[in-house]
Amino acid sequence: MESLKSQNMNGSKMEWRNNMQLTGAQIVIECLKEQGVDTVFGYPGGAILNVYDELYKHQGEIRHVLTSHEQGASHAADGYARSTGKVGVCFATSGPGATNLVTGIATAYMDSVPVVAITCNVTVPLLGKDSFQEIDIAGITMPITKHNFIVKDVTKLADTIRRAFKIAQTGRPGPVLVDIPKDITAAKTEYTSVKPKPIARITDTISEEDVDIAVSMIKAAKKPYIFVGGGAVISGASEELKKFVEKVNAPVCDTLMGKGAYDGTDDRYTGMLGMHGTKTSNLGVSECDLLIAVGVRFSDRVLGNAKKFASQAKILQFDVDAAEINKNIQVDASVIGDLKEILIRVNKKLEAQSHEEWIKEVMDLKEKYPLTYPKEGLSGPYLMEEIYRATKGDAVIVTEVGQHQMWAAQYYKYKNPRTFLSSGGLGTMGYGLGAAIGAQIGNPDKQVINIAGDGCFRMNMNEIATAAREKLPLIEVIVNNHVLGMVRQWQDLFYEKRYSATVLDDGVDFVKLAEAMGAKGYRVTSQEEFKEAFKEALESKIPVLIDCIINCDDKVWPMVAPGEAISSSFTGEDLAKKQQS
Repeated sequence: MESLKSQNMNGSKMEWRNNMQLTGAQIVIECLKEQGVDTVFGYPGGAILNVYDELYKHQGEIRHVLTSHEQGASHAADGYARSTGKVGVCFATSGPGATNLVTGIATAYMDSVPVVAITCNVTVPLLGKDSFQEIDIAGITMPITKHNFIVKDVTKLADTIRRAFKIAQTGRPGPVLVDIPKDITAAKTEYTSVKPKPIARITDTISEEDVDIAVSMIKAAKKPYIFVGGGAVISGASEELKKFVEKVNAPVCDTLMGKGAYDGTDDRYTGMLGMHGTKTSNLGVSECDLLIAVGVRFSDRVLGNAKKFASQAKILQFDVDAAEINKNIQVDASVIGDLKEILIRVNKKLEAQSHEEWIKEVMDLKEKYPLTYPKEGLSGPYLMEEIYRATKGDAVIVTEVGQHQMWAAQYYKYKNPRTFLSSGGLGTMGYGLGAAIGAQIGNPDKQVINIAGDGCFRMNMNEIATAAREKLPLIEVIVNNHVLGMVRQWQDLFYEKRYSATVLDDGVDFVKLAEAMGAKGYRVTSQEEFKEAFKEALESKIPVLIDCIINCDDKVWPMVAPGEAISSSFTGEDLAKKQQS
């Protein structure tokens, strides 16, 4: 190996001189090192074998986490990225290995998560010939990536990987896929190391005129409301957002993806907006005269009936992506660009406002319509409040999708960004456990907890084995109602209790499954049992699963019926009164 500058005795660390002939596989690893990648999640196979062989030689520099399934790898890369702010990386081989990444890539795309997926394919001469384990993964993933590449020339490989990392992080982040035929990983070319340039924030689109209009609208408002989305987390704008809220002196609500961007323990915070938002936020936004949307995309789950959404208000939108302006809702004005930079510029021009009467009006709503649940017995809301108490609000909470996801959003108070990880846009059941593995590896000093439903757990339970092998002290809390809870809730309310294919009342023993895969397992049916089990879980050095048995008919309240205005939000008590009248 004449190109080696140095190689230690066990071959675990190699350094290359610039301008030396390297194989494509060596270039992949060197480019990852250039980008500061310390962890890769993946699953090997024939087409990607050359890359894995090189990875073996660099195992002291890049940690590889072998997941139980490629989808687990894609979710782990996503969880790593969301929790650290760095790019998550996953590997897969050709054919089914690559297609198993698709759901994870789509999840990252919908929630603007920077992930680079590297797949390998059959050799260039075999492309397009229905070869064994051949698939057009670039074609398949085109609608769910910011960009993707097929590299058929080894001389272009290094620059392509560098471009992939840049694209994934620039502006509105997202996943990028690089597909490399196997013969390209074996071919040699000249390699020169390049130090990556810092990713520039998008500021050239921010016009001073737009900023001035925004400031004048805020000054003219009597009843402003600040609505915070995932863009505030992504841009790292929490400090600027805090100053902005203080200057505007307005109540604050958020989206599922915006959790933690603004301190959930602050008095001005009124909870989530939309289908399962608080009555305070839904009624307050319906009464405000200016809605300031900070890094939100106005999802249908937020809007309810779009024609009736914030009907009293002018809407001012701050976002990095021009495509989100006037897409789902017509706005009165906007500022386009990096959110942190927008808030810095607005804060400079905006003097402190006074809206004491309006704040009091919203706080009265907050007092009148608190989130409530029965205090006796085991329930999703109780579990979240107890987890919050036991962790002092300092854990990283990951969720699957369903009722438990909403309870986690409603009842745990998120003080900091990147502490709530969940699939928002795609609503991916099976996301959480893989994402929790990625988050725990990216944040070894933090307690990571995945909140799952029993239906979701069945989709990714194999990753318990991954967590056990990696000796990760993460906690899996299964909110087990033996049904597909959110679907059943809809069947109960809107389908006359026809529980079609939603009952999971069978003999599956999650505790035994956990133990079989090398984790600890507990089953709890009472509040005291949960407290004790969770206390032990927090002290454990290995993964712990807690199977929490709750009532199958527990529901997420409040709720907005499909097609209705968010102001029509109702609770179980409201429904009972309506049925009695």
